[in-house]
Amino acid sequence: MSKKNIAILTVILAILIDQISKIYVKTHFQLGEEVVVFHDWFKIHFTENNGMAWGFEFGGKAGKLFLTLFRVVAVTGIVYWLWQSIKRKAHTAVIIAISLILAGAVGNIIDSVFYGVIFDTSYHNVATLFSDNPYGELFYGKVVDMLYFPIYEGENFTFFNAIFNGADSWITIGVALLFIFNKQAFPKEEKEPK
Repeated sequence: MSKKNIAILTVILAILIDQISKIYVKTHFQLGEEVVVFHDWFKIHFTENNGMAWGFEFGGKAGKLFLTLFRVVAVTGIVYWLWQSIKRKAHTAVIIAISLILAGAVGNIIDSVFYGVIFDTSYHNVATLFSDNPYGELFYGKVVDMLYFPIYEGENFTFFNAIFNGADSWITIGVALLFIFNKQAFPKEEKEPK
C-alpha cells in the first residue's frame, strides 16, 4: 500500500472511530452519566467542554471562536506537513503519526463547529441527533469526552483524572510515535563537504 493510501486510510478510520464513539455516547448517555468498563480504573464518563484540554476556557464566546478558527488553520499546516512527508517518502510510522494528529484535530473540530447545531442539550437529557431544538450555534459546539482512567482514587486525590476522547488519543499516540521516530520525522540536513 502506498504511503498516500496509508495516510488516507488512517485519517478516515481514526475520524470514524472518534465520531461514532462520540455520537453513541451523546445519544445514549446523559451529561455526567458513567459506566464502569473494567473494575474501577476504566470508565465511560460523559462530559463536554468548550474545546481546551481539561476543560479550560478563555475569553468566553470570542475565545471559543478563536480556538476553533486556530484549529482550522493548524489543520491546514498539518495537511501540508503530511503531504511533504509523503513526498519525501518518510518512514511509514511518521506518516501514520502525522495522520493520527490530523485525524484527532479534525475530530475535535467537527464537535466544535457542528455539534451545537445538530444536537440538543445533554443536560438532564439524552441528546437527539439532528434536533429541531439545537443547543448552540455553528462554531460554538462542545467537545464530547468520555474515556476516563482513574488509576487510583483516594479520598482527596485521583491519579490521572483527565477525561478525554478518541481524537485526543490519536493526537497523543501520534506525538508519541513522532518522539519514538524523531530521527525519521525530523531528519537533519546533511552538510555538503567544503
